[in-house]
Amino acid sequence: MDEKVLIVEDEPKLAALLTDYLRQGGFETFSLDNGVNVVSRVREEMPDLILLDLMLPGRDGLDICKEIRTFSTVPIIMITARIEEIDRLLGLELGADDYICKPFSPREVVARVKAVLRRTGSGRNMQGLFLDESRYRAKLNGQDLELTAVEFKLLHFLAANPGRIYGRQQLMDRIYLDQRSVADRTIDSHIKKLRKKMGAVSGGEELIHSVYGVGYKFEG
Repeated sequence: MDEKVLIVEDEPKLAALLTDYLRQGGFETFSLDNGVNVVSRVREEMPDLILLDLMLPGRDGLDICKEIRTFSTVPIIMITARIEEIDRLLGLELGADDYICKPFSPREVVARVKAVLRRTGSGRNMQGLFLDESRYRAKLNGQDLELTAVEFKLLHFLAANPGRIYGRQQLMDRIYLDQRSVADRTIDSHIKKLRKKMGAVSGGEELIHSVYGVGYKFEG
């Protein structure tokens, strides 16, 4: 499946040029010419990467990037018209993955997109996971997982800390904040159900791994 890139650019000619080059590079694309609807489209379309212009009508790229980072780790490449702006953006620690200054070569942009996707481990095989914390909604490869609240909390926590191993008690402390008394094997039951739901849409690929005698970890 082609990786999907969202282009947010208010200059029509530039947006069309980026679209052409990215499609030639094997990417699926869709574009927006203002900042108003970006967040809602990211939630709906779940792109694999976003090319986000800093200066947009309706809402600027800084605010958009900050909000996206509250619910998604999708790679973001910020586009700015001034090279001196990049140092300021880096200092703000927005969570963007790369920065490109206009004017640029479309070929360079395609190369940067590919490099960021390689570096972040993104793409349909791993970053097909989409978590919306505000609505306790999880999708994998575009399909709704229909998780319970506890299952969502477990997945959200493990996916936010990939590769790190957590024991049952650590997971219970994160999931049951009211300090209720819960048997440690309850976590095993939730993990089993979570794996079953994820496995049904991942082609059998296991994303939550057991570490014998220690606990669990998320790893794509």
